[in-house]
Amino acid sequence: MQYEQRNPVPLPDIGAFESVPSPMNTVFDWEYSLKRQNLLNLYEKGKLATWNATDLDWSTDVNIEKLTADRSQNGSSDVFAQLLDPPQKLDPTQFTELNLNINSWMLSQFLHGEQGALLASAKIVQSVPWEEAKWYAANQVADEARHVEVYHRYLTEKLGRSFPVNKHLRVLLDQIVSDSRWDMTYLGMQIMVEGLALAAFGLMKVEWPDEPLIQDITTRIMGDEARHVAFGVLSLEEIYNGELTESEMSEREEFVIEATHLMRDRLLMEDVYEYMGLDPKVWVPWSVNTPFMQGFRQMLFSKIVPNLKRLGLLTPRVREEYGKLDLLRFEHLKDSSEDAEVTAPAELLEIIMKLRGEVASAART
Repeated sequence: MQYEQRNPVPLPDIGAFESVPSPMNTVFDWEYSLKRQNLLNLYEKGKLATWNATDLDWSTDVNIEKLTADRSQNGSSDVFAQLLDPPQKLDPTQFTELNLNINSWMLSQFLHGEQGALLASAKIVQSVPWEEAKWYAANQVADEARHVEVYHRYLTEKLGRSFPVNKHLRVLLDQIVSDSRWDMTYLGMQIMVEGLALAAFGLMKVEWPDEPLIQDITTRIMGDEARHVAFGVLSLEEIYNGELTESEMSEREEFVIEATHLMRDRLLMEDVYEYMGLDPKVWVPWSVNTPFMQGFRQMLFSKIVPNLKRLGLLTPRVREEYGKLDLLRFEHLKDSSEDAEVTAPAELLEIIMKLRGEVASAART
């Protein structure tokens, strides 16, 4: 595996390495009962669906700068201003730069999240008490290593720009890998982080239909992630529906609420605005209140909500918080063990389609 790093990933303020204390038990399963057939079936699917980074066509010419500039020249910056009403007018060059940075920022957070998933799934192998779950988690470790590999290569070889880990994401990843309880690792990574990532990957496919390499990467990774999220649902529903005390369930409610706020804050993209010299005090409120950005953040929870409901964690306390964020619209969707598809809010799709339609119309005239 050799590739040119045009621009190595920037380091966060903590430096190149971070050591997170993680006191936990290593559990051997000497029974090997293998009675959880749904996990064994998932394990078989994972083995059959394995792919290699070398299966991708890395010779593809990726020129995101040109694609973004073409959109801007075709009138997308004007349509952006009309539909989304940004806090200050951006000329085509600024608009292109903003889109390039948002794209590289999103992909960078995918990379960092995948490293978190790599560590978390290795931890599950060590700590989960069921042999069949250890087998699937070991399969997932290989998946996550491959995801880190392809995102790193795409960012450093093809894009040539990237961002350090977002501070809110880093706090959440630290909490997940440092908790000694194996089910909290599942809840934090498989349900919350990977559930959100699965939806974000879907938006990436919608946003870049004209870039074949990222389409191929995203399609392959989405197939893996759909199984990973289902793995979390199937593993946790047994213990979350009757085996935990009221106090233990309350702790998990608190974690879900805190993780939700951390992930929401991560999506405000203040890193991008700071990098571009745009005032976050002006642009972050716009990110919070603009219908498109609201729809974008809501869509990213479209798998998390029904999965929490299946696990018995869409409790009155969680429902109250999710109601404030307008996330309860997703509670009647199928959970990840039933359906891997991600549903975007209608208003978000309407804005994306209108933006494309207006741009296409401007290009024709």
